[in-house]
Amino acid sequence: MHLPTIFLSNKEDLTLEELMEVLTQEHDNETVTEMVKTYCMESQSLDIQKKSMEFLYMHGFYKELQQLINKNKESENASNRLWAKVYQINVDRRFGSYTPDQSLQQIKQIKTSEPELKCIVEFTRVTIYYDLNQFSKIGNFLDIQHELFGAVRDKLLLSYFKIRLNQILMTYYLMRNEIIMARKYGYRVLNHSFSPRTKASTHVRLGLSYTFDTYFQAMHHIQQALQIGKKYNLKNVIQLIEGSTIPFLSAHFNKPDGVTTPDKSEQAHLEIAKGNNEKAIEILSELPLDSPFVMYYLGKAKRDKDLLLQSYSYFIEKRSDYFFSKLPLNILRNMQ
Repeated sequence: MHLPTIFLSNKEDLTLEELMEVLTQEHDNETVTEMVKTYCMESQSLDIQKKSMEFLYMHGFYKELQQLINKNKESENASNRLWAKVYQINVDRRFGSYTPDQSLQQIKQIKTSEPELKCIVEFTRVTIYYDLNQFSKIGNFLDIQHELFGAVRDKLLLSYFKIRLNQILMTYYLMRNEIIMARKYGYRVLNHSFSPRTKASTHVRLGLSYTFDTYFQAMHHIQQALQIGKKYNLKNVIQLIEGSTIPFLSAHFNKPDGVTTPDKSEQAHLEIAKGNNEKAIEILSELPLDSPFVMYYLGKAKRDKDLLLQSYSYFIEKRSDYFFSKLPLNILRNMQ
């Protein structure tokens, strides 16, 4: 996607926000996104070179993001190099180059007085806590969020930060079992994000929020996510939905027919839904009891109250997850 030369040769570079305002008057959102991506990669402005990394990150342009990170790493400006270091932690975290614990240690070493970078550091920290299933730590971020945002002057970055915040709030309220609030923030993400990856992952979470409601409502969002994933060739999203989310919901709502998955725990879950408890126990016996879902499936297959209580305790004590803790709790209530 070529950008008019006037935008790249202008000595006083347009901000990303100004450029998007100009381009939006004549082009659709997808075209604007591609043209701004070009601007991000070619601008000579030090300020735009570092702030463009947030644009690329939020739109899922990870290949271009890595290229821009590398450019900022070589910058003579210390601020650009520090921003690059923070985004490198984000990229490495997303693609599993380091364990969450290692990423957490790396981000804890970042010190900055820049308001925008402070926000990005805290978002990174919260995302790592999410990877570690330490959902209670998200509340700590919410306590300081207003102060952090209040110091940010860049309107475009602030708009992206608000999308990030809404993603966090959706997860936070879902784990607290405050479903209406979770969905409210989920729809805010859908309404304000242009990133297919963000929209797809939000639809997945919205779908899961209907785990204790109806199969139809849950699968509506999952199919929306799958449609986006296939349209934009988001292989990881497709793999998650087809290999995990659809099997989980299909088994949970006792609609296992025709559903397959390479995931052993969800294979067992599907067998339970078919009434093949012995087959499920056989599959689960090959897996370590290191997940509350595996404990729940095995407890359900065996009708074992102790395992179901262990699963419930794991969800609550180790994950602060009051939403999915209802899985074993509901079985326990029906056994009494």
